[in-house]
Formats: sequence, structure tokens, C-alpha cells
Amino acid sequence: MKAIQYREIGKGPELVEIPTPEPGPGQIRLKVTAAGLCHSDWFLMDLPADQYIYPLPLTLGHEGAGVVDKLGDGVEGIELGGSYAIYGPWGCGQCHACTQGKENYCTRAAELGIAPPGLGAPGAMAEYVIVDDARHLVPLGELDPVETVSLTDAGLTPYHAIMSSASKLRAGATAVVIGAGGLGHVGIQVLRAVSPATVIALDINDEKLSLAREVGAHHTLMSDESAVAKIRELTGGVGAEAVFDFTGMQATLDIARQVVAVDGDIQIVGIGGGLLPTGFFSTPFGASVRAPYWGSRSELVDVLDLARTGSVGVHVERYTLDSAVEAYGKLHSGNVRGRAVVVP
Repeated sequence: MKAIQYREIGKGPELVEIPTPEPGPGQIRLKVTAAGLCHSDWFLMDLPADQYIYPLPLTLGHEGAGVVDKLGDGVEGIELGGSYAIYGPWGCGQCHACTQGKENYCTRAAELGIAPPGLGAPGAMAEYVIVDDARHLVPLGELDPVETVSLTDAGLTPYHAIMSSASKLRAGATAVVIGAGGLGHVGIQVLRAVSPATVIALDINDEKLSLAREVGAHHTLMSDESAVAKIRELTGGVGAEAVFDFTGMQATLDIARQVVAVDGDIQIVGIGGGLLPTGFFSTPFGASVRAPYWGSRSELVDVLDLARTGSVGVHVERYTLDSAVEAYGKLHSGNVRGRAVVVP
């Protein structure tokens, strides 16, 4: 089968032919209908050799959806021919977090060698993918897998961050979204769907700010040295009750620290490598700083339900497996509007 793999440190993604995998006991094979590209893929591929800890070659793709093609021995409750989304942050299934469906915070995954598809285990950027357990499949029903697949990360991750700050997002509150790209443009929609807060979106790209307005941002600003004063002006000097940084670079975290309100939240969602000092004389009194990771299985169900009502959607650029390497190049250079999705 065709697959997109990371095969050699520093070389980026490659289109290759590899054997079609067979499901073992308890496993499910999907014929992939859609796979999303993510900046996390490039974070992984940009790691130097002394920091790269994953196996090579690695089939990419941690956002995946497909039709069940073959079942391993002992699999129950999964329909052959059914359309499913893959819940990506796989855990042990037995620790306290996992029993609550919060496998994104599994305490034993690392020691057991359990890794998400595309981020350690073979991913969905291929014609077929193996899913390790039935609990990691969520039925799509009538949802279009191409339009929906990115919600497994680009929807779930913002939803998890936003819901953990839900108590701050009251009527009259302000939420700042930094970065209106793949995750940020979905985060704006989630905020509009689940809260009455005023949404201010920041980016350095005019086209992404245009997309932010299209999906519901009340105000859009360039993410530059003028942003802090403008946000303070828009909030009557109070600042934002919640700041969601989908970039995570030092420059954006510096903005987040300066615009968060007293007793507000800063959610560092992006993995841009910035660090945020917190405490007296750094962040306002009562301000919380959090680095959330992905989301729970029940939250993925919530996100897909929001998609069913039309409250949340993803702006998609479609590519084939043959053009996926080109798509990764566009993603790396910041030229994808919304989310790039490969349709095998």
C-alpha cells in the first residue's frame, strides 16, 4: 500500500510502498477515508537526532478516519463497513485517567510503550491503518470523513482547552485566540458555540484573520507590538478572562501574559517552544497558566455532535497521497488555510 512516512532524520516526509498491515487479536483495520496533516508532524520531524525518540520509519497521520475493513480475533461492538473516527491519544485503558476516558492524561502510556498513531505508532497517512482497540473508534455515522477527520485533533484539542476554562467564559467576558490557523479557526467556532464571550483573534497573516472573521471572531488584530494596547482598549483596560495561545511561541506567550485579566486563564495549546514565567510580578493575581494536551474520548463525542449541528466545521484543503508531500511543504511554510486533509 501507499503511505507517507518519516524515514530518515532531517529528510522530511516521503511517499513509499509498504506491506498492507494485518490486524492482530483485538485490533481493527480501517481502509482510510481521510487523514489530516498537523504542525505536530513537523515538530516531530524537525527534532534533532539526539531528541528524536520515535521508531523509524514512521507512518505519519494522527488525525484519521476510515471504514472498517477487517477485524482481529475477539473484537466486538465494531461494525464491518462502518465509518469511524480514530481517537488518537491512546492510553493503557486501566489507570484512573483512562477509566474516565481521559487517555490523553494516561499515567502509564510511556512506560508501557504506548504511543498515538502517527506519533509513535503507525498512523493514518496511508491506504490502511491498524487501530489497537475498539474503544479508540468513534462512529461517524453520516458525517463526511474528509470534512470531519481534523476534528479528532484540531477540534478536540481546542474544545478540551476551552471547556477547562468554561467557568471564566461568562457573559461579558473576553476570550483571546492567538493563531487563527488549523486549531485556532476551530477554537473560535467552539468558543462561539459554547460561550457568550467576546472573541478577539490574533494572527500575523491577513488571510488567516479573514478566516477568523468568517468563522465568528468579533474582532481581529495583527499579532504585533500594538496588540496588547488594542486588547486592553477593547476590554476597557481589564484584559481577557481567557487567552488561548495556539502558537506557543515566545512572542505570543509574551502577549498572553500582558493581556490576561486578574484571575484569568492562559491556555498554552501550541508547541512553538516558548516559556511563560508565572508568579508575583509576572502574571496578574490569580491568573492560571495551563498546558493542556489533546482531549478525552467523551470530549471527542461532544465535538462530533457540534459538527452534526453545524456549529463547528473545518476549512479543508484536499490532497491525494501522491500530493501529500507537497501538502506538508505548504504546511511547513504556513501556506495552508485551515487544515490540509489527505484523501487516499
